[in-house]
Amino acid sequence: MAPSLALAYRRRWWMAVTAIFENLFFSAVLLGWGSLLIMLKSEGFYSHLCTDQENKDVHGSIGLCIEQEEVLNLGFTIGSFLLSAATMPLGLLMDRFGPRPVRLVGSSCFAASCAVMAAAAYNPRVFSILIFLAVCLNGFGGICLTFTSLTLPNMFGNIRSTILSLMIGSYASSAVTFPGVKLIYDLGASFRVIMWVWTGLACMVILNCLLNWPGESFPAPEDIRYTSPASSLTGSCSHPCLICPSPASVPLCRSVCSPIFLWSVVTMAITQLRVIFFMGAMNKMLEFLVIHGDPHPSEELQREAEEQVGFYSSVFGTMQLLCLVTCPLIGYIMDWRMKECEEESRSVNR
Repeated sequence: MAPSLALAYRRRWWMAVTAIFENLFFSAVLLGWGSLLIMLKSEGFYSHLCTDQENKDVHGSIGLCIEQEEVLNLGFTIGSFLLSAATMPLGLLMDRFGPRPVRLVGSSCFAASCAVMAAAAYNPRVFSILIFLAVCLNGFGGICLTFTSLTLPNMFGNIRSTILSLMIGSYASSAVTFPGVKLIYDLGASFRVIMWVWTGLACMVILNCLLNWPGESFPAPEDIRYTSPASSLTGSCSHPCLICPSPASVPLCRSVCSPIFLWSVVTMAITQLRVIFFMGAMNKMLEFLVIHGDPHPSEELQREAEEQVGFYSSVFGTMQLLCLVTCPLIGYIMDWRMKECEEESRSVNR
């Protein structure tokens, strides 16, 4: 049975903190594709497409293989597409059913993606095709977790922009997850064990959602359900305007067609597409800088290319943590400015 909205409100800090960590480890982890690609190649996924099978280490093939990378990058393209394209239908589903069922489906998909990767790693030559299913489930599950966490700040009143910025920052910083997993992998841990452990952790996300997330949507801070004694919610009224009737809602078509919304969509599309293109091509660009386009590089040059790609993939993922550091500052400034605007509005009304 889902907890009531009043109980969820009392647990809002627990839900917010766990949502930040869940976003960090289970949302847009595909943004760290460069590190996952190295592990998949080492495990031998689609290695049967390679004609040169001489260079191997304890994990599998490490030779440069264009055909193998092209197929695996196709999986990333599909997964990243779902990571972005699923937002519109998810918004409609959340308006209809609330965040709880969407989050349960998303965390289940993420757990399934890790389990599929682990199972496929037992015989990668036969089950390489399952990587496409795994990255699709990973992308869809990740965006479900991200999208539902963006509704939590509604319970935090005057600091909702700060909490929202933490959610967005943890989502963007999830690119550090696969570089971190690769470090564990390089220390000798089995890829299968890592993925099974990750599956278990994703099941904990499901349990947390079942125990703490309410069955209804989180009302806006101005909603009477947060302050009315009849709702049995705790907390004091921080906005005097709560006693006023809410203004009429703006039509959806008018909001979507507004210049500021359209410009925001264009800006987000360009920046997101640029990042995805960069992540998909980063490994090949780094390899080209080392081997200079040589179709038959020496073994020493191949080893150097592998080292450089691994190093800069880790650097890229680590730098994404800066999002988690800088986003709260942006949120704090927004809360501060919004508070000033509210105070000015009250003084004018007097």
